Amino acid sequence: MSAELRITEIFYSLQGEARTMGRPTVFVRLTGCPLRCQYCDTEYAFNGGNMMTISDIVAEVQSFRCPLVTVTGGEPLAQPGARQLMAELAEAGLEVSLETSGAMDIADIDERVSVVMDLKTPDSGELARNRMENIALLQHKDQVKFVICSRQDYEWARMKLDEFQLAERVSELLFSPSYDEQTLSQLAAWVLEDRLPVRVQLQMHKLIWGDKPGV
Repeated sequence: MSAELRITEIFYSLQGEARTMGRPTVFVRLTGCPLRCQYCDTEYAFNGGNMMTISDIVAEVQSFRCPLVTVTGGEPLAQPGARQLMAELAEAGLEVSLETSGAMDIADIDERVSVVMDLKTPDSGELARNRMENIALLQHKDQVKFVICSRQDYEWARMKLDEFQLAERVSELLFSPSYDEQTLSQLAAWVLEDRLPVRVQLQMHKLIWGDKPGV
C-alpha cells in the first residue's frame, strides 16, 4: 500500500521565487510546520489538509502535464513520507525542487531534488531553529534563501555567506525582502554597495495575484 501524506493543496501556477522563477510549476503543499516565523504567509497550511497516498499525489501532479514540481509547506520535511514522495516524483521524470526551512535535517533527500533551504534570520523569530549541520550537506544544484526584514538580518546573512563560503557551495543565493517590512530599494542598495553574489528577488506570484492560497 502506498504511504500517505497530509496535503493542504496541489495547484498549478507560476513559480514566484528561486532559480525557476516565472516558469509554470505544480506545487504540492504539505500540511504542518513546527516553526512560527513572524512573517509567515502560509499559516493556513499549519492544520487541516487531506490524507492522500503518494501514488495519488504523483498521479494528480502528472495530470497538469507540467515538468516542474515544487514540494512545499508548511514544512514538508516534518512529514516522514516527504522523502519518498520526492523520490517518486523524480522517478516519474519530473524536475523536483523542495522548499524547506533550515530547521529540518536534509540528509537522505533524493539526489535528483534541488533543495531550496531558507536559513532563518534574527528577525524571523526562529533563529535558534537553524540546523547549521545542513550546510555541509548542500550541493551545487541546491539554493539558499534569506528573508531580510532589517539591516540586522542583512548583516547576519552577509556574514553567513562568508562564514560558510556559500557562493562556492550552491548555485543560487537568494535575498528576499520580507513582504511587509523591508523595501526592495533598501535591500538592493545594500547588495549593490557590498557587491554580494546574490539574487535579489520578490515573490512574483504575489505581485500578479496577491497574497492568497493557490497561487
